Amino acid sequence: MTTTGEQVVEAHRRAGIAFRAGGCGTFRLDQGEGEPVVLVHGLPSSSFLYRKVVAELAARGRRAIAIDLPGMGLAERADPFDYTVEGLSRFLEAAIDEIGLDRFHLVVHDAGGPIGMLMACRMPERIRSLTVTNTIVDLAGTRFPGEIVARTSRRIPDWLASPWVWRRMMTISGIKDRSGISDAELDAYRLLALGDDGGSGYLRIMDGVHQEREAASGYARSMDATRVLYPVQVVWGAEDPVLRLRSFGWKALAASRLSTLEVVPGRHFLHEDQAPAIAERVDRLVSTT
Repeated sequence: MTTTGEQVVEAHRRAGIAFRAGGCGTFRLDQGEGEPVVLVHGLPSSSFLYRKVVAELAARGRRAIAIDLPGMGLAERADPFDYTVEGLSRFLEAAIDEIGLDRFHLVVHDAGGPIGMLMACRMPERIRSLTVTNTIVDLAGTRFPGEIVARTSRRIPDWLASPWVWRRMMTISGIKDRSGISDAELDAYRLLALGDDGGSGYLRIMDGVHQEREAASGYARSMDATRVLYPVQVVWGAEDPVLRLRSFGWKALAASRLSTLEVVPGRHFLHEDQAPAIAERVDRLVSTT
């Protein structure tokens, strides 16, 4: 029998934990024991993006926790809710407090970069290490690719609901090794992004990013290795056509003040292709603290 996207989503749901934080129902993958590692997804994805990395970190003796941001994945599409970068970063902090973490290691990706790093700016004493993967370090000067997707979806009704569009979008821009992910898993990405409201939560987040572009600037100071007290690393998917290495990757390296960044063979959703390599690099950094 062929597995469907709905079945993949249900298996994902069973693998995690539903909980409430910051006035919103949400969901997390939470596996393993030992040093806690919090993984923050971007758009249009969810904790599902990290399922392979979570398993790899757990196998390495770490507690890996990937949390769904409001409006995405299995989290509520709360309305009203503060979907700005500031609002989502405060939700993330509330979720971490609800889980009961004091100090933790942080991994961010895509829009989860500004969200997680802004949170780190407010509570640097709780961050034990920071791993930055394919994100934007200057939100004030750069538009997120997700904003283009959002604008297209407003012009073309039901565009985001098309399985063909999602499979093409994910395989062209996101995933290098197509043999490593099934059609059902690609469909799960779509279902988890759209939820039961046709993706309006995602669109509200994009509106929030647009409205708060200037206010959210400055978060990259949390990845300046010459200023913060925790170790920092930058890991980049070398073939990302969305946030390209030679522009966005070099900007992240410059913001980190490190001498080099880690490059792995992958596209924008490098966590699909390179889960063992990413987990190894995170684990290695955790071991230095």
